[in-house]
Amino acid sequence: MAAATAEEAELRKQLTNLDRVTILSEALPYLQKFRGKTVVVKYGGAAMKDPTLKAGVISDLVLLSCVGIRCVLVHGGGPEINSWLAKVGIEAVFKNGLRVTDAATMEIVEMVLGGRVNKSLVSLIQQAGGKAVGLTGKDGQLLRARQMVELDIGYVGEVTKVDPTILNVLVEDEYIPVVATIATDYSGQALNINADTAAGEIAAALKAEKLVLMTDVPGVLRDKNDIGTKIQALDIRSCRELIQDGIIAGGMIPKIECCIRCLSQGVKAAHIIDGRASHSILMELLTDEGVGTMITG
Repeated sequence: MAAATAEEAELRKQLTNLDRVTILSEALPYLQKFRGKTVVVKYGGAAMKDPTLKAGVISDLVLLSCVGIRCVLVHGGGPEINSWLAKVGIEAVFKNGLRVTDAATMEIVEMVLGGRVNKSLVSLIQQAGGKAVGLTGKDGQLLRARQMVELDIGYVGEVTKVDPTILNVLVEDEYIPVVATIATDYSGQALNINADTAAGEIAAALKAEKLVLMTDVPGVLRDKNDIGTKIQALDIRSCRELIQDGIIAGGMIPKIECCIRCLSQGVKAAHIIDGRASHSILMELLTDEGVGTMITG
């Protein structure tokens, strides 16, 4: 990533004052439109592992917060969980792409997601000049879930209820809530929740303006091997047709279904963006072209 940083530095040198003013001018209508609105960002993938990309995501969120956009950050932490499982001698097991979470694994998941990963993100936001509060779905009964016993994968849950009260209190006071996706069932048992799903349900409960899913792909591609076939905008009907035609396939299907679900519950737009691209959140939300795929109702 040193080369990418050097390229950015060189680009900044080449920008004239007029270029900078033009960029701000293009962003202004979007800043005005989204001021006071809520944007939920699901953070994961390469953007969580690379320090340069992580710094870019954090600075994007702080900038949006500073101009009055209410940001909520929802995160996973798969690689860090795997690392800590290895340290304590527990093998990471997956079944149909989902982590098998027995009691010992759930203890590590809760410790890593709700502790190490969550608090490091809170610290980074505050070092960048923002205000943040770290939460899990347990806090304020934010996320209630049922255990997906039918899948036989242990303490993995499906969200059944979201109480956004604590999030509304925080964003009203200009904090960025940072949410680790651990929920409880009605007996108090902790459950591991897919971060995309949790972000979508939280966005729906907040009636958010936007849900942004950060991934390791440029967006929805007609040809998965050709970035030039990226689709800039879709609606729900088009998404269903592309799934039926096999163009949207594999791991993209649950992401699209997550977007469709939150759109049907009142979210205005959902975006699938490439977290490996520098400042992809700002590029998607504050420019005419965007960088990913926007899905609307």
